[in-house]
Amino acid sequence: MKQRTESIFQELKKNSAFDFNQAVQDLMSGRKLTGEDGVLTPLIKELVETALSAEVESHIAQDALSGKTNRRNGYNSKTVNIMNQ
Repeated sequence: MKQRTESIFQELKKNSAFDFNQAVQDLMSGRKLTGEDGVLTPLIKELVETALSAEVESHIAQDALSGKTNRRNGYNSKTVNIMNQ
């Protein structure tokens, strides 16, 4: 399970659309930190997706260790609306 979680985070790191250097430049130019067009929005999206994927993998692994039959049944896309406060 730990190995699978590490591989998920390595995959995130490798395929990340988040560019730290670009984020710093955007912040320096006055772009918002969060919100629909925020500097951190792509990073937050990837982090949440990776955490949810790891949670599902962990759940399935725990079921397999306890002898229960369980499997991943596919993916569904979701849209999360974040309200600015």
